[in-house]
Amino acid sequence: MIQRVFPLSARSLSAVMAITAGLALAGCGGSGEPETEAPLETTVKETPPSPQAEHANVNTSRLLEADREPGQWMSHGRTYSEQRFSPLTEINRETVGELSLAWHQDLDTNRGQEATPLVIDGVMYLTTAWSKVKAYDAATGEELWAYDPQVPGEWAVHACCDVVNRGLAAWNGKLYLGTLDGRLVALDAETGEEVWSKFTIDRSKPYTITGAPRIVKGKVIIGNGGAEFGVRGYVTAYDAETGDIDWRFYTVPGDPAKGFENDAMAIAAQTWNGEWWKLGGGGTVWDSMAYDPELDLLYIGVGNGSPWNQAFRSPGGGDNLFLSSIVALDPDNGDYVWHFQTTPGETWDFTATQQIIVATLEIEGAPRKVVMQAPKNGFFYVIDAETGEFISANNFTHVNWATGIDPETGRPVENPQARFDKTGEPFVVVPGPGGAHSWHPMSYNPQTGLVYIPVNISGFPYAPDPDFEPEPRGFNNGVNFAAAELPADPEVKAAVKATVAGRLVAWDPVAQKEVWGVPYPGAGNGGTLTTAGGLVFEGTKYGEFAAYDAATGDKLWSMDAQTGIVAAPVTYEIDGEQYVAVLVGWGGVEALAPGELAAIGATTPNYSRILVFKIGGTDSLPPKPQLAEKRLAPPPLTASAEDVEEGRYLYGRYCGVCHGDAVHSAGVLPDLRYSTIPHDEEQFANVVLGGALSEKGMVSFNSVLDEESLEKLRAYIIARANEDQEIYGQ
Repeated sequence: MIQRVFPLSARSLSAVMAITAGLALAGCGGSGEPETEAPLETTVKETPPSPQAEHANVNTSRLLEADREPGQWMSHGRTYSEQRFSPLTEINRETVGELSLAWHQDLDTNRGQEATPLVIDGVMYLTTAWSKVKAYDAATGEELWAYDPQVPGEWAVHACCDVVNRGLAAWNGKLYLGTLDGRLVALDAETGEEVWSKFTIDRSKPYTITGAPRIVKGKVIIGNGGAEFGVRGYVTAYDAETGDIDWRFYTVPGDPAKGFENDAMAIAAQTWNGEWWKLGGGGTVWDSMAYDPELDLLYIGVGNGSPWNQAFRSPGGGDNLFLSSIVALDPDNGDYVWHFQTTPGETWDFTATQQIIVATLEIEGAPRKVVMQAPKNGFFYVIDAETGEFISANNFTHVNWATGIDPETGRPVENPQARFDKTGEPFVVVPGPGGAHSWHPMSYNPQTGLVYIPVNISGFPYAPDPDFEPEPRGFNNGVNFAAAELPADPEVKAAVKATVAGRLVAWDPVAQKEVWGVPYPGAGNGGTLTTAGGLVFEGTKYGEFAAYDAATGDKLWSMDAQTGIVAAPVTYEIDGEQYVAVLVGWGGVEALAPGELAAIGATTPNYSRILVFKIGGTDSLPPKPQLAEKRLAPPPLTASAEDVEEGRYLYGRYCGVCHGDAVHSAGVLPDLRYSTIPHDEEQFANVVLGGALSEKGMVSFNSVLDEESLEKLRAYIIARANEDQEIYGQ
């Protein structure tokens, strides 16, 4: 059974229902813009297109025939299918033991590094934190140019999950970058100079861009993030040469009184209740996209609801389309074709923005074109690529929010207790909001028939927020984060931390079962790469970069990267030599919000670098410095227990997403328990209310906090510092 709201023809919804002309606003599946959106500004430098650019000379033919150039890595997933499989074989099971560092370069920002580099005709292009771009000679590591879009530091408050960026797109001599503050920028690939720049968002709203653009048929496709802060999701196509908007597809319906952009939004609105549009709705397309040129379909992954708690977002329930869905669009005009929803009526931050892979599998004795996804909810889905018909699904790790998937409909069989939004009672849901699999790319090897998934194992105690009201700062999720705080008791902490882990899982998508797995002591490890040399590469948050046998999972090679790895590797070839490259640098949401549950200790700090390996490389990393954490004794606690408790709630709502659960930094940002700033009342006010550190990303919170609430927040931080001082003597 196809998971749709209504039957559809291949390219049209017109036969389903007639929508009056007054409801048909331009902007979704058309070239116009909705009247309620801020104007989309463009600055264009007159640059005539070059049919044969010397740098990043990428065109439709090269992208379609990427397998004929196995030494290149021209798009985010190497090919349109996003399989992250390389046909290169010089580095293989027999030779990988000779792999060593060929070159490395330090980066200029020690925040999370999540990007997949592009390597085109001997030049490597990559993005770093704060949406910066670098170009290197891919054989020697010589820096060719650097670009800084000058993202305002204060925009970091809108980024739920670090000031990261996942990469670039390339086309006809240009590179395309999505910036954290919502711009789409075209750069000259030879010089790094800006060709044109466009705001893709309403700047009055807390949107961000962290994902990599995609190029399809001369269009740059880009989405955005911000569902945690109350926005409405969409994906937009721009002309790659001029930056002019081509079409836009919204993923959730807007205000019915203002009319729907197209028939798809009108039908989707029937699956919502209440006044969802006042809360944004969510559904941001912040990461995954794929394209099938044979079917001529663009696949996008849609994110979570805003707020998370469906009781506030859509009172009375409903599937809330197109949240947590794979949606197939016509790339020529953005028209809706089909969708499959992985988590109907989602309420746990179970996005479907995770990687979408297109492949042909043998199913029931016949080849079938499919899309595959392992979204946050913990189930691995195989879906017909042409129709959206559900084929199969099974959980690839332990889950407790559902007991399985209905084999006829593809809908989850939910555990009623997990519906905290309906019961009003707390429940520890597995997986938690970090997901059983998040943005970290998986890979598919057509030779082994296996998908290699970076799996997270963790839960989260969801509880409704009794005081929820939408506000311009903090997580607008309707979840009581203070109630989910990790207790100070050392035994309880140890027991909870023991439940958090990670795995590299080799998954058979036809049999829907694990073939082999490698356990890790923590969640949030790196993305994977697989090759025709019979290998799988992956890095860990603990700083190990390793190669495994793709068939058996045996570890064949590893090295100490000196820092955590969350990005996915790539491989390329120059002058007959194969290279493997990976960005390293601990960061992302795992390094911020979970606090002590995700901490990796002072022995593995963030050293942001690009590491490149080959057989017989002669480079080496500098010695790892010995770090000694300086911990200042906290001031005495003088506040009342009531004030501390109120401060606990304020911290959970406004601070914990960046500074860690229970005031425990996971290693990227300063630990507030030992910072001098909260110890000093005036200095704390200057930072939190006055915005004294806004250039570094610590924006003023004076729109939601006053002096009285600020002092309660400060009291809680001091209480936590004293609490740990008493328990641990530090």
